[in-house]
Amino acid sequence: AFREWIWRWKEFTMRVGFPFVAGFGRLGLINKQTLSGRELLRLDDEHLVRQCEVDHYRSQGPGGQKRNKTSSAVRIRHLPSGVMVTASEERSQHVNKARAIRRLRLAIAIHVESPSYEDSIPDVLAEGIKEDGTFRISSKDPRYCQVIHELLCILRASEMAVGDAAQRLNMNTAPFVKLLQSEEKLWERVNQLRSNAGLKPLR
Repeated sequence: AFREWIWRWKEFTMRVGFPFVAGFGRLGLINKQTLSGRELLRLDDEHLVRQCEVDHYRSQGPGGQKRNKTSSAVRIRHLPSGVMVTASEERSQHVNKARAIRRLRLAIAIHVESPSYEDSIPDVLAEGIKEDGTFRISSKDPRYCQVIHELLCILRASEMAVGDAAQRLNMNTAPFVKLLQSEEKLWERVNQLRSNAGLKPLR
């Protein structure tokens, strides 16, 4: 009953225009204060999932009837931020949950903001990217989403101007744009933020 009340409250806040993220944080139902994206990404999976509601359901996509007989699909809602992800590709609920957690981290990296570093560059960027516009680490590395997050922080601090952001990283603009293009969700978010800032999309 308590869980049902929470989601009824969420629906109400969305209808009347109250921000769900701030609502849950300020009401103290989850946290007294919502963590920044940087702080969230430093949490291990166990502590991150504690802030979430995890649902299992039967997927309806391709894969045959056998997969749909069990609730193998996973939906994760990060309650403080409102970010939601799903995974339903596999027949194994365990595999889908692991995939959903990785997607959750990437969604947090892209959509939950953090204060920018004014004068210094985070060590994780130096460890994670090369000057030629490629990643030093794979997308399965725990630091990968942190690198994505810090790239966006630098772009926001540069008012979404890629040339200025590249200069902060001691990179040329072309390899910096190549780096942004290499992660599809990051590329989409960068162009969305540039559009919000009245800038042309990158191509």
